[in-house]
Amino acid sequence: MRLKDKIAFITGGARGIGAAIAEGFVAEGAKVVLADIDLAAAQDTAAKMGRAAFAVALDVTKIESINQAVAQAETHFGHIDILVNNAAIFDLAPIVEISEASYDRLFTVNVKGTLFMLQAVAKHMIKRGQGGKIINFASQAGRRGEPLVAVYCATKAAVISLTQSAGLDLIKHGINVNGISPGVVDTPMWDQVDALFARYENRPLGEKKRLVGEAVPFGRMGKPADHVGCAIFLASPESDYVVAQTYNVDGGQWMS
Repeated sequence: MRLKDKIAFITGGARGIGAAIAEGFVAEGAKVVLADIDLAAAQDTAAKMGRAAFAVALDVTKIESINQAVAQAETHFGHIDILVNNAAIFDLAPIVEISEASYDRLFTVNVKGTLFMLQAVAKHMIKRGQGGKIINFASQAGRRGEPLVAVYCATKAAVISLTQSAGLDLIKHGINVNGISPGVVDTPMWDQVDALFARYENRPLGEKKRLVGEAVPFGRMGKPADHVGCAIFLASPESDYVVAQTYNVDGGQWMS
């Protein structure tokens, strides 16, 4: 069991990729804190995992909420060994229709939330003096621009950059910061994404989702479970010499 007795804090842990990683970590011997803005959903997910899981409310846009959630995790499990920065939101629009509200919301959740969640847990890890592992979730959208997805792409490019900078800064404390860059993943959020593309590209509902799945070299959209193996690797001692990297887990959509 590669994560035996480790404590992992997972943002956006109620469903999707976050929940899949939590299940994978528990199977490897870890205990998990499922942090989510939807506390009821996080509690339902935690209940399925038994005493190895604990749910906390978290709004990553608010520093006070971040600090409270980290303090709750410390009180419940004693410490944090692993952070999975998974919480994020999506929006799209042509350049001439991007609103200030959408821009602010995306950067506040995807970039500010990632940075200050990372900061809060890193402070805890430094104080404890036993190192740790931090995994930031980026996206293939952070590797390139897309006509309708300018702001989301920019936020995920920022996450890749933050991963590099934090990785170089924190490794002296024994804290490995790395990232995972998914491609298109079949989660409930993609139904929202598909609806947005349908609106702006004048497509029937479901067509964009079908087309992007067919375009993946592997032959299908990703599933939340497809990201668990990489997350376990980055959380385990196997990745001790891996610093400031972001791994593409996307079925071959992007090579870097």
